[in-house]
Amino acid sequence: MIGEVIGDVLLPYLTSMIINVGAANRDIGYMVKMGLVMAALSVFMMLTGLGGAYFAVKGSASVGADIRRDVFNQIQKFSFSNIDTFSTGSLITRLTNDITQVQNLIMMMMRMMMRSPGMLIGAVVMAFTMNAKLALCLVVIIPFLATAVGLIIYYAFPRFDKMQRKLDALNNRIQEALTNVRVIKSFVREDYEENKFKEANGNLKDASVHAMKLMICQQPAITIAMNAATICIVWFGGKQIIIGDMPVGNLTAFITYITQILMALNMLAMGLLQSSRAIASGKRISEVLSAEIDITDDEAQEKEKTVTQGKVEFKNVSFRYYKDHEEKVLDNLNFTIEPGQTVGIIGSTGSGKSTLVQMIPRLYDPDEGEILVDGTNVKDYTLRHLRDGVAMVLQKNVLFSGTIMENMEWGDEEATIEQIIEASKAAQADSFVQSFPGKYETELGQGGVNVSGGQKQRLCIARALLKKPKILILDDSTSAVDTATESKIRESFYTSLKETTKIIIAQRITSVMEADQIIVLDEGKIVGLGKHAALLENCKAYGEIYYSQKDKEETV
Repeated sequence: MIGEVIGDVLLPYLTSMIINVGAANRDIGYMVKMGLVMAALSVFMMLTGLGGAYFAVKGSASVGADIRRDVFNQIQKFSFSNIDTFSTGSLITRLTNDITQVQNLIMMMMRMMMRSPGMLIGAVVMAFTMNAKLALCLVVIIPFLATAVGLIIYYAFPRFDKMQRKLDALNNRIQEALTNVRVIKSFVREDYEENKFKEANGNLKDASVHAMKLMICQQPAITIAMNAATICIVWFGGKQIIIGDMPVGNLTAFITYITQILMALNMLAMGLLQSSRAIASGKRISEVLSAEIDITDDEAQEKEKTVTQGKVEFKNVSFRYYKDHEEKVLDNLNFTIEPGQTVGIIGSTGSGKSTLVQMIPRLYDPDEGEILVDGTNVKDYTLRHLRDGVAMVLQKNVLFSGTIMENMEWGDEEATIEQIIEASKAAQADSFVQSFPGKYETELGQGGVNVSGGQKQRLCIARALLKKPKILILDDSTSAVDTATESKIRESFYTSLKETTKIIIAQRITSVMEADQIIVLDEGKIVGLGKHAALLENCKAYGEIYYSQKDKEETV
């Protein structure tokens, strides 16, 4: 950039020398010599310009990649409560568009913001050196330009922040519509979704136009200042030439220097205006990077300990999703699950069943009380060791793009095909996988769209079994499986997972009737704890669920 600036400053001076000396004296040799110097200087400028452009692109792209990596890594550390703070669409916008804005600013700063000050200083020095009186025209022009650009930047910043929030809303709308496209089609709600998208798209367009109105005001302000300065220079410079106070070549060079000064100011203004948008984006990126991760293992007391038995204890555990609310999702839970036991958890919708099991691998932390695994508080394990010992099949089953084999390897990346088949058989998945032409090399669409709900659940269970966990949690993960297949899955648990603690959340009582103990939840409290027969006799809530389901089955 410095090499390019040197050329910018010297070329007008050499041009003036050709006019003042070569042309005035008709010295062809001098003109050729100076022309060759200018040509060599131009080649030098081209090489330095190419180098500057290359490193600006490389540097900004590298910084963008580093920021994107750091933001993505930060998101991977988020707990469920952190994830609840940001919408998916907003995180996508921050990882893509916001980082691109910062990257563009860095590239512009490296190319323009480093070159412009040098060119501005060099051109001002040369202008005052050649003719100080004529250079005083800048004293009037530059304050006008600085005021105009300052006002534009001042009013642009909040508009760009609003524009990025509208982009968040549009991305949320797109993400939701694409994820749920089958539901939209099944309810014939395409027109409704199109109208909602139209509204979000229109809001983004209006916010963009509102922000860009200020940007388009910048160029007319620069043009007015440049033309006014040129008229001023030609007017007063022409008078000086007429009375013999200044050579003609100096006026040519002076006009070039004035143009360079205003161009430099223009580039600085563009950089500052771009920075107002990038600052808004940078603030949004910082919100993710500076988000306080509420679940870490920094203070773990037993960093080397692993889960070896699978014993689980809840002692006076309470939990709120919103810490400033008095209402508790779970209230004073106390129970013990011995190693190898099968425990069922049942209760009405919203009673806190999923939240309860999500606290075992520390996806959430309790507000009060403590959770022990193998007699050690879960907070004293490292997150990796704790979660390595727990396999969880979430209520919403998720498969990733790739083959069935690649999805199974999430449970154990070193697993052999024989181990994968064994786990799939235990989950009653092997039979339908073998029916596919590609068997375990069958490609799954995004989210496993090309398998049924029941098949997806069985694949997720097989993936969890491959971990060979000490604690297996099934969060209503057989709801899409018929009762006969579910019964076979439970039977395989009793044979292949004898030493594994199994915690099963279910809506159907038949899924947990044979469990060693059943926990009945109602409005976040344990209202029943024991075996099926005892609960049927002593727990009113359990009895109501059992008989309502039995009556329904008899009606069917």
